[in-house]
Amino acid sequence: MHTIRPMTIADYDAAYSLWQNVAGMSLGASDTREQISRFLERNPGLSFVCETDGRIVGTILCSHDNRRGYIYHLAVDAAYRRKGVGSSLLKKCTSLLAQEGVLKCTILVCRENDEGRRFWEHMGWRLRSDIDAFSQELLST
Repeated sequence: MHTIRPMTIADYDAAYSLWQNVAGMSLGASDTREQISRFLERNPGLSFVCETDGRIVGTILCSHDNRRGYIYHLAVDAAYRRKGVGSSLLKKCTSLLAQEGVLKCTILVCRENDEGRRFWEHMGWRLRSDIDAFSQELLST
């Protein structure tokens, strides 16, 4: 039986371990305990974990700026894929975003993450070909 509950910083070690073991997951300076703690505090009640037998088997981080929602680190342990974990986590977040009046949501997926790309397409999300994403490190770590 899967249980979905809000993510807390106490889940960080298990979540980070999951992220490290999911192919296609990109981790960086914004994934430290301190940065994830700040993310969860700034976006209360929008990020979740999925537990099975007391073990975290799925995660999703979610935020919004009142216009657009953003999904990060939707990750599911390989042994629990195709069992509704990812889609349940996604539905939980998108429902909350819609309740808050957010009209659009974005996920960034690494180009080499073929399995992730197939998941998003299966869920009805579309690949944007009209924009490119740019980023810059603001603080050195």
